[in-house]
Amino acid sequence: MSHSSSKAQPNAQTHPPMSLMVQGTTSDAGKSVIAAGLCRVLRRRGITVAPFKPQNMALNSAVTIDDGEIGRAQAVQAQACGIEPHSDMNPVLLKPNSDIGAQVIVNGQAIGEMNAVEYHAFKPEVLKAILASYHRLQNHYQAVVVEGAGSPAEINLRDNDVANMGFAEAADCPVIIVSDIDRGGVFAHLYGTFKLLSPSEQKRVKGFIINRFRGDIKLLYSGIDWLEKEVGKQVLGVLPYLHGLHLEAEDAVAEQQLNTDRSDKLTIAVPVISRMSNHTDFDVLRLHPDIDIQFIWKGQPLPACDLIILPGSKSTRTDLAFIRDNGWDKDLFRHLRYGGKVMGICGGYQMLGQWVHDPKGSEGDAGSTEGLGLLALETTIGEQKQLRRVTGVLNFPDQLPAKVTGYEIHAGMTSGSALEQPVIRLQHHTDAVISDDGLIFGTYLHGIFDHAESCQAILHWAGRQDIEVPDYDKIREHGIDRIADAIEEHVDMYRLLAAMSDCC
Repeated sequence: MSHSSSKAQPNAQTHPPMSLMVQGTTSDAGKSVIAAGLCRVLRRRGITVAPFKPQNMALNSAVTIDDGEIGRAQAVQAQACGIEPHSDMNPVLLKPNSDIGAQVIVNGQAIGEMNAVEYHAFKPEVLKAILASYHRLQNHYQAVVVEGAGSPAEINLRDNDVANMGFAEAADCPVIIVSDIDRGGVFAHLYGTFKLLSPSEQKRVKGFIINRFRGDIKLLYSGIDWLEKEVGKQVLGVLPYLHGLHLEAEDAVAEQQLNTDRSDKLTIAVPVISRMSNHTDFDVLRLHPDIDIQFIWKGQPLPACDLIILPGSKSTRTDLAFIRDNGWDKDLFRHLRYGGKVMGICGGYQMLGQWVHDPKGSEGDAGSTEGLGLLALETTIGEQKQLRRVTGVLNFPDQLPAKVTGYEIHAGMTSGSALEQPVIRLQHHTDAVISDDGLIFGTYLHGIFDHAESCQAILHWAGRQDIEVPDYDKIREHGIDRIADAIEEHVDMYRLLAAMSDCC
């Protein structure tokens, strides 16, 4: 197995590998961002480092160098390390397809659907795969930065836990606990979380980090002194609130990411469907000052706009019904009658066709659902996922060819006469098509907006020729460097590095 890239070469181990697990008092406490920052800090110090998350539950995912599927947060953390993402970095990914069930992905490959009870019984078995991946990373890198999931103090989830302290205990990994002070109640969160841990788990905790503080830090000193006295653990640092920091959200569409400036000329509407996946596709658009991208929630009509984008979906047939229940299909047809443009990505692309078939019930109940009928296509959902990273050329009519990169994650096989008008043609298949009237564009490619050339070509097709698109990779690099700089300045790195080498 090779994890190497041109940016960083793993070294043979000459001493026990360092490790540290970043756990949080709540979801969105800042675990993903701080783990990415720590990865960059270690890389700056000449330490070969890899990210790791034992179990992730998210509909945002990325394709790895070994053609596996992992959470997007670990792909960003791999970038922070200067290495390619690998399936070992997130050995278990759960992709919910209902309120009680999820597709289970182990070592980058889907192994089936499980409800909560079934997966709970499966955890002791899956822990073996998790530890095997972790040990492979330890054998290839000098350090591994581990990210937890949610909170380690969820009483109902502690039995057979593999995502937080259950993993840390099994792997003998030291832990720091992060809490977001911007939410309020930071000392209650840290104290309560710590006190709900077992004695061996408490011993494993090497300290706390308070995240997203704004104001005079002197006002925190009395609280920090009280906490350290009560629990016998140090606050290793207080990270400031970094305004405008952008790193991809792990799952939920965050309200603060939306561009609310309604004066922009190009307006884009994205319906938030029930099983929406990879909404990170739109991050570069949300960051652009000349684009007004609006996420439309259940019960709201699709507004007048230049472009409607149907996003990826974990359950295409379910979300077709969701679109019709909201009346968004009628809004979309009216939008087209007035000459508006429509784009579909992955599941959204499948919806634009005439039928979606799921004969074996891979994404829900077996059966067929009539599509929106806008492209002469039919899609059959199979059991085998297509996972590939793509580099090609985007050829819109009346435009110069544009370089395009991205990745495919889908179980559908699409056929039909619309494929005879490809916009992106790859070696073995057609990846994107456009309608005869040029108003409808569909593609399987996630990440299609991330490359400046292809993003500019799509915005040109949508009606704006004067928008300059930034290099999204540089934006992401800037965000990683900002959090790394903050960690270097505000966290006691001497104690943190000592903790990473500390046996528990």
